[in-house]
Amino acid sequence: MAGDDDLDRACKSIPVESCKETPRNFRTNVYNGAASKLAEQIAGPNLILPWLFQLLGTPIWMFGFLMPIKQTFSLLPQMVVAGQIRQLTRRKWVWVGSGIVQALCLLLMIPVALWFPPTPAGFTLLALLVIFSTASGTASVAFQDVLGKTIDKGHRGKLLARRALVGGILTTVAGLLLTRYRGNQQDLTPVLILLLVAAVLWVLAALFFALIREFPGAVQGGRNAISESRAGLQFFRQQRGFRQFLLARSLLLSVELATPFFILHAGHLLQLKIQSIGALVVAVGISQMLSSPFWGQMADRTSKNVMSLSALIAFSSVLLAIMLTFVPVYSIQYAGYLLVFVLIGLAEAGVRLGRKTYLVDATPHEERATYTAFSNSMVGIIAIISGITGLVAQWLGASVMLLFIAVFMLLGFLACRKMPEADAMITID
Repeated sequence: MAGDDDLDRACKSIPVESCKETPRNFRTNVYNGAASKLAEQIAGPNLILPWLFQLLGTPIWMFGFLMPIKQTFSLLPQMVVAGQIRQLTRRKWVWVGSGIVQALCLLLMIPVALWFPPTPAGFTLLALLVIFSTASGTASVAFQDVLGKTIDKGHRGKLLARRALVGGILTTVAGLLLTRYRGNQQDLTPVLILLLVAAVLWVLAALFFALIREFPGAVQGGRNAISESRAGLQFFRQQRGFRQFLLARSLLLSVELATPFFILHAGHLLQLKIQSIGALVVAVGISQMLSSPFWGQMADRTSKNVMSLSALIAFSSVLLAIMLTFVPVYSIQYAGYLLVFVLIGLAEAGVRLGRKTYLVDATPHEERATYTAFSNSMVGIIAIISGITGLVAQWLGASVMLLFIAVFMLLGFLACRKMPEADAMITID
């Protein structure tokens, strides 16, 4: 499972002294991914937090801010963070600190849910999600940098796939436990337990990341946010491949923003209960298990194809969801929606793994943090716009919003097909 047998000793793209630590770092990174992936699924803004908002009776318009806040504040602050990370010889401690902050945010959500009235609770939970997401974005920049320093090219996609596979297994188990719940449908206890367990998992994930053996790296070229912006803009202007990647990734944001709208659509169609949410969690976990080996091997060969195929799968999931609206039999609707969540889970896992592997493989290690931060910040701006679109779409209904998202998924597929392979991305125009 840790992939020791697959790791060559002849390292090509990481420091020589790191080569002998690659098997250990691979294992530790997988353990970190298992804990963090499970934490994301059992206490994230795509499934569980919308459920919590519904139980608390918060205003409906707040629902539309969950994923935009997660995406925006995960991405926009990274331009500032990248310059600071560059000044550190060991970047893993940035991820460790971010993991602890995310655990604290989840713990604070528990008393808020218990003691605050609905509207103040909603505002406070959104504020905690802002802090949580900012910490997540900070960790993302550090992760890309540590991954590039400690795992050799050709094994990174495999590593990301193993992280998703183990996380998917654990997510499936968690979902099965939720389906067994037989308490009051309006009881907060299950979701509060999930928040507590997720907080513990983030602490464990931070501990595992701290155990990664990272050798000191170069600290030259540290830049502030303005310098980072200038450097990123220079790459953007000079490199057509980088511009194509940013266009494709921006369009594929539609895949990652789709899940809450699926929840909204399914809620109206199926009258979701706690057990139904558990079944959807199982569907997402199964999709991660199914996709992990496939996406990982494909990403190490051609990560751009992972992104394009994921967009196509996401597009098909929307078409299936819309078709279920016209099916009169509840059991077929329910089974069909489980398939919808398997498909969107496959697509989301592919998009994340593909774009991460693509960018890490395409960029030189000394500028990797800048490329990552600039691309994430630009996509963060798009996420803000998507939040406004989501508010408008509430007046038109979930079905119309899903069709709107499907158009961007299809455009994302076409944009991915036009991208160069990762090795050719930084070719100067």
